[in-house]
Amino acid sequence: MARSWKAILLTLGGVVLASGLVIERTAKGAGAPLPNPAVDEASAASGTRETVVFAGGCFWGIQAVFEHTKGVTKATAGYSGGTLKNPSYEEVSSGTTGHAESVEVVYDRSQITFGQLMKVFFSVALDPTELNRQGPDEGTQYRSAIFYETPDQQRIAQAYIAQLDEAKAFRHPIVTQIVPFKAFYRAEEYHQDFLLHNPDNPYIVINDLPKLSNLKKEFPSLYVNR
Repeated sequence: MARSWKAILLTLGGVVLASGLVIERTAKGAGAPLPNPAVDEASAASGTRETVVFAGGCFWGIQAVFEHTKGVTKATAGYSGGTLKNPSYEEVSSGTTGHAESVEVVYDRSQITFGQLMKVFFSVALDPTELNRQGPDEGTQYRSAIFYETPDQQRIAQAYIAQLDEAKAFRHPIVTQIVPFKAFYRAEEYHQDFLLHNPDNPYIVINDLPKLSNLKKEFPSLYVNR
């Protein structure tokens, strides 16, 4: 059965369990920064908006990372990649719907490119070498994926993953899926901006606040304090 410490914490009102929640965030050797994408899209005229959906474990942290990234105009927590229409959190958490916890990212191409978004994603938002899990959460609903909406996004994503694997940026191969976008379903309202509204939640403190700290440290020119 899929295991979600997040779901357990919600059920128990945020009580920390004795098992502990520790994420091995990255396998990068010696903490070296990831390279810039060799293949990327060109920046566009001001106001040019594009959308992509990222999945990488719990959507609370992924949403927070992109909400603090320059050029992102909107980040929404939800579900993507499955077959059930309008799934609930409980249904997705069962691991039977095929959905992954995801974040829909709308970005302004005059301020940030898709390649830069991917660099942020792989650097601070998740460990892309973990299969069907992320840190303390296990199950296909916590798999990592990029749901591309354009052929350019597909091409750039495939090229960047190949570039990172060839450079041995991680100790193990990247298992992040690159799949076409089909549908995105907004998660329940209590999941939206969860980190913002619950900064003292134990899961957030242990698993997600460090992601924001790393974003600010590794990408000072892209970090936005909202």
